[in-house]
Amino acid sequence: MEPTLKNQPAKPAGNRLAWALIALLVISCSTFTLSAPVAHAQEGRSGNQEYFSLFQSAFNFILQNYVDEVDPQLLFEGAMQGMFNALGDPYSAYLTEDMVRDLSDTTTGRFGGIGLYISKPLPEALPAGKKPFVEVVSPIEDTPGWRAGIMPGDYITHINGEPTEPMLMDEVLSKLRGEPNTPVTITILRGENLTFDETLTRALIEVPTVKHAMLPDGYGYLRIIEFTPQTVGRVREAIDFFEQHQYKGLVIDLRNNPGGLLQSAIQVADLFLDAGVIVSTQSRNAYENTSYRARADLRVAKNVPIAVLINRGSASASEILAGALKDHRRAYLVGENSYGKGSVQQVLPLGETGFKLTMSRYYTPSDANIDKQGIAPDLEILEPELTPEEEASLAGLIDANTFGLFAEQHPEATASQITAFVAGLRSAGSPVSERLLKRLTRNQLNRTRIAPEFDLEYDLQLIAAMEALRNPQFSQLLAQVLSVRQLQERREANQ
Repeated sequence: MEPTLKNQPAKPAGNRLAWALIALLVISCSTFTLSAPVAHAQEGRSGNQEYFSLFQSAFNFILQNYVDEVDPQLLFEGAMQGMFNALGDPYSAYLTEDMVRDLSDTTTGRFGGIGLYISKPLPEALPAGKKPFVEVVSPIEDTPGWRAGIMPGDYITHINGEPTEPMLMDEVLSKLRGEPNTPVTITILRGENLTFDETLTRALIEVPTVKHAMLPDGYGYLRIIEFTPQTVGRVREAIDFFEQHQYKGLVIDLRNNPGGLLQSAIQVADLFLDAGVIVSTQSRNAYENTSYRARADLRVAKNVPIAVLINRGSASASEILAGALKDHRRAYLVGENSYGKGSVQQVLPLGETGFKLTMSRYYTPSDANIDKQGIAPDLEILEPELTPEEEASLAGLIDANTFGLFAEQHPEATASQITAFVAGLRSAGSPVSERLLKRLTRNQLNRTRIAPEFDLEYDLQLIAAMEALRNPQFSQLLAQVLSVRQLQERREANQ
C-alpha cells in the first residue's frame, strides 16, 4: 500500500501506543507506508550477530527451563514490543495480527466504535504532573463521539468507570470497541478541572472524506475530513460544484483532519499548484529521500483567493497540504498551531503480524520539518479559555444534562427559543459567555441530525477567514506571509 500520513503514535507495549482505528476511536496522524521487508547489508557489523545469538540463547533457555510451559508466541511478541519500546519513538511499533487487520480496516474507511482519533503518550514523554490518560486527537464528524461534543485535547480518564491511566492501548481499544447499538460510558477531562461522563452508543463508522457548500457572497467552502483514495476525486467534484456557482474565493477547512494517504495529500495539493516542491522526505538511507513536485496542469486558477483553516487536530497529511500552500504563498492560514507530525513510517509484514518503523522525516517546500512544532497560522484565532468559575459552571450544567433536556423538549428549537434558554441560564448565575452557551445548545440539537456544513454564526475561525478573503488587500496580505521555515527561525530566535 502507499504511504499514509496520519496522526497516529503506534502501538508497542506498556503505555505507549497511539494506534489508529476509528472503530472504536482511531488515532491517526502518522506518515507510513505498507511494503514488503527489504534486507540491506550492513558491512562490518559482526557485533549485531553476537547480540542476536545472545537473544536466541535466552529465548530458547526460557522455553525449555521456565517453571511453567511458555507459549513461544507470547515470548516473541513481548520481545518485539520491547525492542520497539527501546527506540523511544511513539510512531514505531510491533503490530499484532489484530493491529494489522485494524490497519487494513483503516484504509477502507469503515470501522466499528465511537468515532474518535486518540493517542496515549509515553509516560516518559509527559510533562511533570501530567497523567498518561487517553488523549482525543480529533472526533470524526457525524459519529457518536462527534455528536457527543467530544473535542480535540479532551482526555478520556475512565471507560465504564475503569481508569485509563494504567491501561495499555490494547485494553483501551477493546473496551471502546463493540457491537453497534451497545453503550459505553467514558469520563472526559476538559481543561484543568472540567470532568463529566458521556454515555455513547457504538455505531458502524464510515469515515467521510469531503464536504462542500457555498458560503455567502460567492465563496466556496471545502472541508477535507481525511485523506483517503477517494479524497482527490471528491475534491475535484467540489471544485466543479464551485465553478458551477461561479465562486470567487475558497475556504479549505483542515481542522481536526488527522491525516491519511500521502499520495492523496500530494494529489490534492497539485490541484492548487502548478510548479515547485509539494513535500520532500529525508532519511539516513538515500533510497528513502524523495521530492514530490507539482505538475504543470492547474485545476484551481491562481487568481482564486484561498484561506485554509487549521487547528491542533490538523495533523500529518493535512499539515503537508497546509505547509505546501503556505510556503508557495497560495493560501492564507487561519486558526491555531497544528498538531506537529513530521516523520514517515513504513509498515512491513512479518507473516500475519508486522511492524511500523520511522524511516524518514518530511519537509515542507521551505525545507521545514514540523515534527513536535506544527505549523503556525498567519492569523491566530483562538477560542477564549474558560476561567475556573466558567469551568465550574459548565461542569454543573453538563452534569445536570441541562443542554440535553432542552434538546429533548425542543428538538426543533428556533433561534429565539435558544436565545431565551441561554438568557435564563445567565440570569440564573452562569458566567459562561452567551456565545458559548448558544453554541453548546445548538451542538446538542445537532446530535440528532446531520451536522450543517459550516457555522458562520459562532465559528470564530471561519468568520475570520471570510473577513480575510473579503479584504480588498488580500493579495498583498498573502504576499507578506512568512514561510514555515521563516516562522520556525523567528520562534528559535525569540527563545
